[in-house]
Amino acid sequence: MTSHHKLAERITNLKWITQRWELALLLTALLLGLSTEGPPPAKLDTRVNRLLAGERFDFAGWEVDALLGKLAHRLVAPQRYMDEPARHDFFLEYLELVADIQWLEWQIHQVYTDPAVTDPNTVTVELRAQLADLRAKEEIRQPLAEAILEEQTASILVDEGFGVLGQELPPIGAHFTPLPLLLVVSPRDHVENIFTLSLRHGLDVARQEAIEGRVDGDFGVSSLVTGIGGMSAYPAMLLESSSLAWLADVTAHEWTHHYLALRPLGWNYSASPEARTINETVACIVGGEVGWKMVARYYPELLPEEQELAPEEQEEESPPPEPLPFDFRAEMRETRIHVDELLAGREIEEAEAYMEERRQEFVAQGYAIRKLNQAYFAFHGAYADQPGAAGADPIGPAVQELRARSPDLHAFVTQIARVTTLAEVESLLREMEQ
Repeated sequence: MTSHHKLAERITNLKWITQRWELALLLTALLLGLSTEGPPPAKLDTRVNRLLAGERFDFAGWEVDALLGKLAHRLVAPQRYMDEPARHDFFLEYLELVADIQWLEWQIHQVYTDPAVTDPNTVTVELRAQLADLRAKEEIRQPLAEAILEEQTASILVDEGFGVLGQELPPIGAHFTPLPLLLVVSPRDHVENIFTLSLRHGLDVARQEAIEGRVDGDFGVSSLVTGIGGMSAYPAMLLESSSLAWLADVTAHEWTHHYLALRPLGWNYSASPEARTINETVACIVGGEVGWKMVARYYPELLPEEQELAPEEQEEESPPPEPLPFDFRAEMRETRIHVDELLAGREIEEAEAYMEERRQEFVAQGYAIRKLNQAYFAFHGAYADQPGAAGADPIGPAVQELRARSPDLHAFVTQIARVTTLAEVESLLREMEQ
């Protein structure tokens, strides 16, 4: 064996060892985060956990199945023998398959909700047979599709500086799966995420509302059972979707949580609302940037086309302004700000009546918000990369400003990974001014 081949083999072995050790450290950090000492019996989280013991999501069972599936695929790793055009075509065909599945599910759902259909089982026999056939095809293709998504996202992360010897650290793990629902609990007198609990997938709306009513009534809080798009278990849990842009974004988003899990910002995720909001905002920024670059590199034909006016069109007089469309983010930001003002004045009932009034306005504009309350803002307000449910919270703008002043994405993430409070973010900004 030549010295060149020996060196290449050593580098390959080192990358393999580094990847496994990093993964081991990551899993340890995640397990420590999940397996903390139980709180005293009188604490809210203990009581809610006891109340909803039969509705909790089985993380241990899911983790075993997901890791075994990933291990089985990596022993074969067929994506290594595919060139980039083959990967491109396979992944897009997989997304088309997912779209077909979702369309069939929607058709079946429409039949079952149509009061004019007296025997939906008979009416949907053929549709359900088609769905079963597509699901079988999807199950075969899913591990390879996940591997392609992981490796394409990894290539962007390595180029951004998040790698050693060509290997992104920590290694990306993503798995399309039915996600748990999330119970979010906030006090009624202010907006704060004081407790979350993952509930089993598939709870219908009636059961969700029954859980919220029981928690609110028993503990005098504001609660919400909500769906999520991803969760940073390992591998990351991703909602099944036919949208490439969304999948690219959320894959990088959840990987960011894995990266931060080994650093102060990740260790302290649940320590304070500030740390949680900083963490989620950083993940949103990374997801947006890395996801866009992944699509641009591997699926450029799916990027939206930029519209440019011809010179003669630019010189013409502008048409009369049309009524502005309903701006969801701006309206939600305004709603949160007023809610905070009412709660600060101890006007709790007034704030809750106002939120219901605003919810009905959002629904009338086509946004199907089932419940708008303190818990809604406590959950959605943590994603503060854009105006919206965070209201006037200064964390989002401060984190965005730090990103704007950073020379690149890697420098931004490595800096902010060391902080856990708004004051520390502002201190970093002051240091940049000097």
